Amino acid sequence: MKPIHPLASCLCALFAFAALAQQNRPNILLVITDDLGWRELGCYGQEVIRTPNIDRLASEGMLFTQAYSGSCVCAPTRSTLHTGQHTGHTPIRDNREIQPEGQEALPAESVTFAEIMRDAGYTTACVGKWGLGAPGSVGEPTSQGFDHFFGYLCQRHAHNHCPTYLYRDRERVELAGNTERNAWGEVYAPDPMRDEAIRLIREAGEKPWLMVYATPVPHLALQAPPEEIEPYLGLDDKPYDGKKGYLPNESPRATYAAMVTRMDKDIGALIDAIEELGELENTIVIFTSDNGPTFDVGGADSEFFHSAGDLRGRKGSLYEGGIRVPLIVRWPGRVAPGSTSDMINATWDLFPTLLEMAGLPAYNGPIDGISLVPELVGEGRPERTTDLYWEYPAAGMQAARIGDIKGVRRGLKKNPNAPMEIYDLSIDPNEQNNLAETSPEEIEKLRAIMDRRERSPIEGWNFD
Repeated sequence: MKPIHPLASCLCALFAFAALAQQNRPNILLVITDDLGWRELGCYGQEVIRTPNIDRLASEGMLFTQAYSGSCVCAPTRSTLHTGQHTGHTPIRDNREIQPEGQEALPAESVTFAEIMRDAGYTTACVGKWGLGAPGSVGEPTSQGFDHFFGYLCQRHAHNHCPTYLYRDRERVELAGNTERNAWGEVYAPDPMRDEAIRLIREAGEKPWLMVYATPVPHLALQAPPEEIEPYLGLDDKPYDGKKGYLPNESPRATYAAMVTRMDKDIGALIDAIEELGELENTIVIFTSDNGPTFDVGGADSEFFHSAGDLRGRKGSLYEGGIRVPLIVRWPGRVAPGSTSDMINATWDLFPTLLEMAGLPAYNGPIDGISLVPELVGEGRPERTTDLYWEYPAAGMQAARIGDIKGVRRGLKKNPNAPMEIYDLSIDPNEQNNLAETSPEEIEKLRAIMDRRERSPIEGWNFD
């Protein structure tokens, strides 16, 4: 027998160590809901809608009380999530429709956390709503770091929860029994999405996996299985006639509550499947939303459910009600059960957080996020070294926050020099008392943050 060369022995040991490290990496389930208000969950104070599975996640992990979305509408928040950049830097800064199907594509040169994790040995999947690239574009999930995708590529298409088709990877999958503009059909899209996510988790094998479960619920239209609606009937409902867009509904409040509870059950099913595999203690679960609850459209009644608490604004606004969201992190053995944090954070912070959770090196490219891991594991609150900044071109709005002081500018499309509003969120979380007249220093600092935005190559997303 030939003797083993010392170099070969070292290489074998190195490969064995790398394989062991990969096996020991945690699985990650990242749930991002659609238009869910932070006060629509029991663990955040909801009194009508039942969410026992999400409440359980909060009891077993950390609940954040000052978490923000990346934007006040869908596509740009998802762009901030996947790129780790706020809306002054991220490629997608607003919802921009591509006909006949899809939205502005995330550029091919974008670096996503899924790409980094896939290259490090993770099996990566995205199930649910994408909204960052039309079919056949460079923005498709399977071109942006995901091994697998199942769901809606176009977020406009996701306005019907009983669609005639979905996409699996790059292939269109017909859903038999559903018809266009149907109030109900044989296939409720969240059902096959849940089942697909469970299948992909079960088939991951020995490799660590990342599952981004981007449920389209509870975004309108109002649609839920009848058996879920029935327990909520009697909420002093008045039928919605469909005149403000989306499908009509006989019991809008009951249906909305049912959608959230059904979504909660689907998350419970995912957790149960992970537990059956014996992987629950090696799985990190992160739960959040893409923006605040919707305004008065499509039969939704955010006021009735107190969906944003007393905060000013709703989806489509950069006041607190449009961008304050739930954030819950369950990390067995690392995050103290039942803990809470008032650390200010935003969706773009999840990019570096996920990499650190996975035991991967920090990304040294251009991102605005900071890792939340030190706060999560009790090692001390990390210092914010990047700007907290939001912009929403469609409404001509900008917002920035420094500590408890928040600045808002609006009407920038008509007046690029629109005045700054100043709010002290520590004493005025509902943004009712504008302190601009007595806050010249704060105006200067917040204006400097806003001026640091990079000009978008899409002219309609700039303010001049």
